Amino acid sequence: MIIVMGPEVTDEQVGTVVKKLEAAGLKANVSRGIERTVIGAIGDERKLEADMFTSLPGVESAMHIAKQYKIVSREAHKKNTVIDIRGVPLGGNQIQIIGGPCSVETQEQMDLSAKYVKEAGCRLMRGGAFKPRTSPYAFQGHGVEGLDMFRKAADKFNLPIVTELMDARQIDAFMEYDVDVIQIGTRNMQNFDLLKEVGRINKPVILKRGMSATISEWLMSAEYIAAGGNHNIIFCERGIRTFETAYRNVLDVTAIPVLKKETHLPVIVDPSHAGGKAWMVPALSQAAIAAGADGLLIEMHPSPCDAWCDADQALTPDELKKLMGTLGVIAGAIGRTL
Repeated sequence: MIIVMGPEVTDEQVGTVVKKLEAAGLKANVSRGIERTVIGAIGDERKLEADMFTSLPGVESAMHIAKQYKIVSREAHKKNTVIDIRGVPLGGNQIQIIGGPCSVETQEQMDLSAKYVKEAGCRLMRGGAFKPRTSPYAFQGHGVEGLDMFRKAADKFNLPIVTELMDARQIDAFMEYDVDVIQIGTRNMQNFDLLKEVGRINKPVILKRGMSATISEWLMSAEYIAAGGNHNIIFCERGIRTFETAYRNVLDVTAIPVLKKETHLPVIVDPSHAGGKAWMVPALSQAAIAAGADGLLIEMHPSPCDAWCDADQALTPDELKKLMGTLGVIAGAIGRTL
């Protein structure tokens, strides 16, 4: 951390800052310039906050120079992390497409979905048993019954399952049905108690970006999970909220290369929630793969017009299969496989 003192700072004020740093277990390096005095904190600055110093007399500003996120940082781990999901690698050269419906509706719907996901060439399946909805009157999911339907359908085609966890009280059910990948949704990205809980279990976690979250806030949320001991974290860009109303969310493609620079962990994209319309999904998917995404989370329903949730953004089985072919070509062009 760097602490900048004002132009008329006194020796006593500098001494107060130095003592506070030493009390926190750090050393201080005082550099006196013509107009400003700068105090550098030497040691583990993660325990420091800027407002510990900005309220002190003579302090003009304070800022971190080291990244607050250590475990998920590229500095801590130079090579890309590849996460093994029941034999399916995510984060390596092979790009993974996770297909399936927005929500678990019926056993027949899930059986058909699993069949079409497998036929399209996807190696993992998505589906919501517990559904966070804007309206309290909208379909909230079948809960544990939905997990049971999902597990039965996916197991017929040997597909690992991805589903959203909304509450720490649901963890026992997720473990009972052996959910392969736990998804933390956008609304829970900064639910720190929930992040701590999934940090204690040995399951891969997809961490979706909050709709108004900065990259730094997103990385710090991942650090909560990693600090608990679970390092199997997958970032998912799903679109951010801006002033634009022509589409559901703004897909921040720029986040992909930025995250690739900042973290060693895999980065995937949810083009379905970003665009909010099925006709946008192919273009957004192609852009994401070209930009370096390690995978996609795509909604597909056997009959989108009959979907109980997010019908407008779900692809048909034929559309998913066609898209997989296009994405395979793009993957090959950038030296990767699908």
